[in-house]
Amino acid sequence: METGRVEAFSDGVFAIAITLLILTIEPPSRGEHLGHELVRLWPSYLAYAVSFLTIGIMWVNHHTIFRHFERVDRPLLLLNILLLMLIAFVPFPTRVAAEFIRSGDDRRAAALLYGITMTITAICFFAVWMYGSGRLLRHDADMREVSGITRSYLPGTPMYGAATLIAFASGTASLILFAAIALFYAISASFFGRDE
Repeated sequence: METGRVEAFSDGVFAIAITLLILTIEPPSRGEHLGHELVRLWPSYLAYAVSFLTIGIMWVNHHTIFRHFERVDRPLLLLNILLLMLIAFVPFPTRVAAEFIRSGDDRRAAALLYGITMTITAICFFAVWMYGSGRLLRHDADMREVSGITRSYLPGTPMYGAATLIAFASGTASLILFAAIALFYAISASFFGRDE
């Protein structure tokens, strides 16, 4: 089948996941110092921004890779569903990271949850691309661009995996690395994600 329905469904999942991220920021309870309480929510703002950027980049990359596919088949549909399941899950580890960034052992567990989610998501993204680029490419696909996309995905899983393992030593360092990875992909997306 053609890619249109898959892309439309995927866009819907991305939109819902990115919208649910705002629920990671819970308004403070009534108190005398609302301004102070709003400032204390900085971990939620940061977690929201990093995950919003990450999901946004995933959406751009998803659009880019599906633009190269002539059609989809059942295995690609199933791989894409698995990828979308993980993307829809991202708001949960985002909220956990935002709530537990200030506490020692809990910070480590939160960073591990976030990192495991991102690492498995990176594996699924790579699987979607490798399967599709191996079997379902458009006949007029620019092979230099295809190779560039493949190279851009190679560091994803190792980077997320390494940042996740660092959580065993420092949950804070791990969470900082996830923010750095989001920035890295935001910058690199402008190079391999060009489609105009």
